[in-house]
Amino acid sequence: MVYRMDLSTLAVLFALLLLLAGLSFVVMIDPYIRREHRRIMLIIAALSLSLIIEDYGGNLLFLRRSHLVLKSCLSAFGYSVRPVILILYSYIIRPKGKKRLLWVLAGINAALNGSSPLTGLCFTIRETDFVMLRGPLWFSCMVVSAFLLAVLFVHSVFSYRETRRWERLIPLFVVLAILASVVMDLRVSVESQPISFLNVAIVVGSVFYYIWLHLQFVREHERDLTAEQRIQIMMTQIQPHFLYNTLSTIQALCSTDPQQAAGITGKFSAYLRQNLNTLEIPGLTSFEKELEHTRTYADIERVRFPNIRVEYAIEDSGFSLPPLTVQPIVENAIRHGVRIREEGVIRVVARKAEGGHEIVVSDNGIGFDVTPLEQNDGTHIGLKNVQERIEKMCGGSVTVVSQPDMGTTVTVFIPEREEEKA
Repeated sequence: MVYRMDLSTLAVLFALLLLLAGLSFVVMIDPYIRREHRRIMLIIAALSLSLIIEDYGGNLLFLRRSHLVLKSCLSAFGYSVRPVILILYSYIIRPKGKKRLLWVLAGINAALNGSSPLTGLCFTIRETDFVMLRGPLWFSCMVVSAFLLAVLFVHSVFSYRETRRWERLIPLFVVLAILASVVMDLRVSVESQPISFLNVAIVVGSVFYYIWLHLQFVREHERDLTAEQRIQIMMTQIQPHFLYNTLSTIQALCSTDPQQAAGITGKFSAYLRQNLNTLEIPGLTSFEKELEHTRTYADIERVRFPNIRVEYAIEDSGFSLPPLTVQPIVENAIRHGVRIREEGVIRVVARKAEGGHEIVVSDNGIGFDVTPLEQNDGTHIGLKNVQERIEKMCGGSVTVVSQPDMGTTVTVFIPEREEEKA
């Protein structure tokens, strides 16, 4: 029997190959996608291409009634790969989430379908006419894929809650297209279906899903850029009163205590140098450097306010955080809390916490009402800047507990990064 490819089949194949080639090219040149996400998208494109080849090759073998073993292996491959594509998308949506259960389900599905050419658990192919017959566990791929698709959809919705209303329709469209393609495949005969509707939906859905992801990547980039610009502005705006007061203190000490004046000048120079060096850091800095910067600032202020004392209890220091995180909190405690006390005490604690690292800065100062801070009414700008940078740059949090005349406690939580777990 001689099989000739009709024009409609050729058009479908050509369109699908163009979509996959275009998707791969755009992924390669997209400046907003991360390297690991780019690698995952290219793997998805390669697996989608393999499904098209499997589908068309299996259809040829069916029409020619030849190579029963190869036909069975191709079918097992297709049923095994589809859930894997959904899991790979989960790595883009929630890279830090645990995927062990998802891989276990995909592994069970692959084992059942991979053994079916010998056991007939999920399917068998009749030798006389090459018709595929359902086995007792024929539904394994459908159930596993439906579960993974539901998980992916839920994660897509909840991981990007700030998505515009109309953008949310794209993941929903992909889910509905895949469900519709399954229904259509069940209603169409194999002979008239060289490429299954499901594989067409997978390719087209991958393109649409990437478009949706690209919109999220661009939005994340814009948020990161805004946060970076704010930190650059904040770091360049060294408080003028601190500069003037420190220079005035140095001038006065030159007459009364030249040796101390020289020491303070060295510390002040180090403080300014650290601020300028921080401008060159595009992202996070080590906690050790931030702590050194904080110590330098506190030492300078203690010359002007000898009634204050800064204590340190550092049990954990091997992590990174946004620059100018601890120092502004200590500065806020001195300026608005302890400097008017007869004996002001600030305590800086760094320790391990569940899932990350915790920095606690507490003082016995005059305290304040935290309601304006929670309502973001423009007061306590320094603490608000720290809070925003912690949230946007490393996914952490800042908690402020304070009462008038009862002191203030600021707790900074820094989530553990993937490289720290390795």
